[in-house]
Amino acid sequence: MAALSTGKFGPICGQHLRRLLQKRMQKRTGSSSPTSIQVQSLHPLAIHRRGYSSLTRVYICLRPQVPVYVCPASSMSTMTKASQVLRLLKIRYIVIGSAVAGGATLKMKYESWKDRLPDLSWLSDLVPDNERSRQVIADMKQYMSFIRLPEKGWLKKKIEAVKEAMPERKEGIFPIPELLVGSGQNIDLASLAENVGSPISVSLQSSQEGSTDKSAKNAEKDHLEKVQEEFMEAQLRYQREIERLEKDNKRLKKSLLLRGDKNAVRKEKKSLIDMYSEVLDTMSDFDDNYQMQDHLPRVVVVGDQSAGKTSVLEMIAQARIFPRGAGEMMTRSPVKVTLSEGPEHIAQFNDSSKEYDLTKESELKALRKEIEMRMKSSVQEGKTISPEVISLSVRGPGIQRMVLVDLPGMISTVTTGMAADTKSAIQELSKRYMSNPNAIILCIQDGAVDAERSIVTDLVSSIDPSGKRTIFVLTKVDLAEKGSASPSRIRQILEGRLFPMKALGYFAVVTGKGSSDDSISTIRMYEEQFFRNSQLFKSGTFKPNQMNTQNLSFAVSDCFWKMVRESVEQQSDIYRASRFNLETEWKNNFSRIRELDRDELFERAKGEILDEVLCLSEITAKHWEEVINNVFWDRVAGYVFEGIYIPSAQSNDSGTFNTSVDIKLKQWAEQTLPKTSVEVGSEALMKEFDRLIEKSKANKDTDVLFDKLKSAVKTKGLERHKWQTNAVDSIKVIQLNALEDRSVHDRQQWDEAISFMEKTLHQRLKETEAKINELNGPGTTERWMHWKSLTPEQINRRQTQEELEKLLQSEAKHQPQLSADEITTVKKNLQTKGVDVENNFIQQTWHPLYRKRFLLSSLSLANECRRGFYHYQRDLNDDSGVDCNDVVLFWRIHRMVQLTSNVLRQQIMNTEARRLEKEVKQIMEDISDDRGVLEELLTGRRVDLAEELKKVRHIQEKLEEFIAALQKEKV
Repeated sequence: MAALSTGKFGPICGQHLRRLLQKRMQKRTGSSSPTSIQVQSLHPLAIHRRGYSSLTRVYICLRPQVPVYVCPASSMSTMTKASQVLRLLKIRYIVIGSAVAGGATLKMKYESWKDRLPDLSWLSDLVPDNERSRQVIADMKQYMSFIRLPEKGWLKKKIEAVKEAMPERKEGIFPIPELLVGSGQNIDLASLAENVGSPISVSLQSSQEGSTDKSAKNAEKDHLEKVQEEFMEAQLRYQREIERLEKDNKRLKKSLLLRGDKNAVRKEKKSLIDMYSEVLDTMSDFDDNYQMQDHLPRVVVVGDQSAGKTSVLEMIAQARIFPRGAGEMMTRSPVKVTLSEGPEHIAQFNDSSKEYDLTKESELKALRKEIEMRMKSSVQEGKTISPEVISLSVRGPGIQRMVLVDLPGMISTVTTGMAADTKSAIQELSKRYMSNPNAIILCIQDGAVDAERSIVTDLVSSIDPSGKRTIFVLTKVDLAEKGSASPSRIRQILEGRLFPMKALGYFAVVTGKGSSDDSISTIRMYEEQFFRNSQLFKSGTFKPNQMNTQNLSFAVSDCFWKMVRESVEQQSDIYRASRFNLETEWKNNFSRIRELDRDELFERAKGEILDEVLCLSEITAKHWEEVINNVFWDRVAGYVFEGIYIPSAQSNDSGTFNTSVDIKLKQWAEQTLPKTSVEVGSEALMKEFDRLIEKSKANKDTDVLFDKLKSAVKTKGLERHKWQTNAVDSIKVIQLNALEDRSVHDRQQWDEAISFMEKTLHQRLKETEAKINELNGPGTTERWMHWKSLTPEQINRRQTQEELEKLLQSEAKHQPQLSADEITTVKKNLQTKGVDVENNFIQQTWHPLYRKRFLLSSLSLANECRRGFYHYQRDLNDDSGVDCNDVVLFWRIHRMVQLTSNVLRQQIMNTEARRLEKEVKQIMEDISDDRGVLEELLTGRRVDLAEELKKVRHIQEKLEEFIAALQKEKV
């Protein structure tokens, strides 16, 4: 607007307004001649002085009712000068306003540009500060120095340099032993360092100069063994660290890519053969027996041991990926190899993210070692082979897409070191894979041995008699030709007329030159050269389409994909029908229950168990002390009565009683009581944990499937939980102090001790009377009411009891044991009544009777001492009063029990409950890692049905996805 009114557009607007006004005036006056109206007065500056904008000026000019102001010609010069002066004066406002407005606009543009920038604050979490960067760089340099392989013989050179630098031997420094550099021991530490992958720092133990005795040699040998063990541990540690860093690197790289590009693709597009391999792995997990559920094709490679079947696979995969042995069985478990074409020649295990570069010999060596380790770990103890499948993917230029399964070679004799069932186990494993009606059997026959020695051909012919899915491969034909084999015999083999089996095709290959160090490219060149110069080829025995591994791989791949196309849709229909049947069964039996598989149920049970463990922290201190007190007294009450109270109570005076009590209490507190207390604390903790679990079982919302799992967790928690060892010493000090204190402080404590004593005595008296009633048999009322009668033993017991009661009445304070004379007297008295019993029978009857009398006497004493506190306060040894030393004993024990319960409660609430929670978490993790234990604890048709449904759905989805990709690529 300012530009229209004051800038270069001002004159243009004035001319335009002039023309508009002239036309309007001509229209009003009806004259066609131009008028003498002066429109200079409508100059923008004049209008601006009146406070109008340019748009207002246009509106005024166009209004018909506004008269046009006509300036006289004489005043035009004066107005022009004034307008020029005003225009000059207004320049500062224009400049200042433009600067302010421009600055404000620029600031707004800058702020809006800043707001549109992406949020990069997440980089601060990934990029460390300067100090941390320097530390990370230093750590990486050190790490790179560890993984750098040292040159061969560097340790020997280092030791020689140290020898030269030490011309004189000082006392106490042992010379560098020849064990490390000489020929005395057959140990190459340099190669050991290469295996470890890190520089070695060897420290030698000093000894006296020139000592060559056996002790020094043994010390050197022990030290070297220790160093070797440290090397192996370092190797494992560095290997784990490298794998962890590789995983972190891939995860970080993926995270950066996804954060940097919001539209980044999160899922890689898988190749067709990889999708098919995943389907096979999933179906293998679902059905290990390869029955009717799994009829998808795979190429099964079978052959006699050392026939060259592994070499055929390596030629097809274009890399030596399998471990080798000189005549020794190396393939101990099935190896599923998924071959596909790719720009780089790499291999990768399906359960690992690590990739092996097959163009490097070091990577090939590591891959072979990993396969060998996996095979050995899969074999169970006492077995030679394992049915567990090792899944491997190989990609590279020119590799034909297919899935092959390498099986252990057939053997005719079980040698030393093998399991007795190895031969039959290999045959059963091969039959299981070949029995798949869509499996392609790649039958490998050694051409360098007599055909009559073949084992595999009979087995293949029994599985596939028509040969509709068998491909025969004759290996080592170069050795067969050099061995002057009959051309007609080889022709019979390749035409299928020698062996009692049929096949789709017959091929002759050369898979090696006799050395395991030869590369695949070298073998290929040798194979091509051999067939080009072969007399058998020139004579027409070998047809061009039957020679070399390349033609073999083309034929196997074509046959493989043909069978895949024919069988995959049929397999999908089978799983679709199976899914429908399983879903119908679930609806009929578990319609109102969520469909959770074993892992989901375990996670749910895990949450409930951990919640119950957390509930331990909500238990009040009062409840803890009550539980611990009861458990503790139940554990020690028997020893208090049998080992302390009853033996000490047989003394005739209070001094002897107190001395005996002090000795026994101190021995108890120093030897067994602290350990028993810790066991009581652990028992009380697990008792409350058990109570919470049983309470959750009774809850209607809790699934009954979890009962077995919770019981197992409770049992393992009880076995695993160990109280902290330092708690024993602290408890021991507290208990000793409590038991040594014999002064009851006030009347309240005195009454509490008497109540504790009476409660304990009543409980023991009740148990004793129940024991006596059990020995005597039913009473008169019970015999009449329940039609019971006494046994002869019970009648004799009653007669014996009458005689023993007479002894107790005759002596007020009898000893706990009967004397020999007393036993004889009782026995004779019973014989006069016609009752003949043994001495042991009399002793068994005596003990409960004596205990009952002793408990009644103690209860009477406790009642008498209830009012004897003031007498106790005046003088404990005053013989004129009642002897209340029994009450003091029970007060000491009661106080010890209370203090111990308090200490155990504090330890539980502060430490042991949290430790139990961690142990329960570890137990749950151990159970989740052991699939067998998990299946044993979570059982039932509901769980099995949910597992089957999940797997069937997953397989069906994989199959449908693969079928869609197969149709899209039109394979």
